[in-house]
Amino acid sequence: MKRPTPSKRIHLARQGVLYSLILCSLILGLGGVGFWALDPQIETFSDGLWLAFTTAATVGYGDLVPSTHFSRMFAVIVVLLGLAVLSIATASLAAIFVEKDVEVEENQLENDLMLELIRLREDVRMLRTEVRALRDRIE
Repeated sequence: MKRPTPSKRIHLARQGVLYSLILCSLILGLGGVGFWALDPQIETFSDGLWLAFTTAATVGYGDLVPSTHFSRMFAVIVVLLGLAVLSIATASLAAIFVEKDVEVEENQLENDLMLELIRLREDVRMLRTEVRALRDRIE
């Protein structure tokens, strides 16, 4: 099975970050609308977004809190989705940084293997020369 090239893997990791940020924005936007619609104490969409963000990030400053049973149940959903998406975004970012280190190590391994191949070829060449010389003496 062919492995993706390092640049392809970095591209895929960056794509993962992009997708997770889009998904995060979507969840926060829907969370803001949801809190704005479900909770009478949330008077503006921006307050709904703020509550969605602090809920999803599990910060909970306490300046805005869900006040109805429906908005509290909705908060549970926002927390679960928020944790999942923020974890994916964090993992995607970490993959980009780790991939750079892996690429450097792979390049070093490749260089070491090439040097070893060159040495082995030279050893084989020398052994062939010695075998020919021994055959010439015997004959």
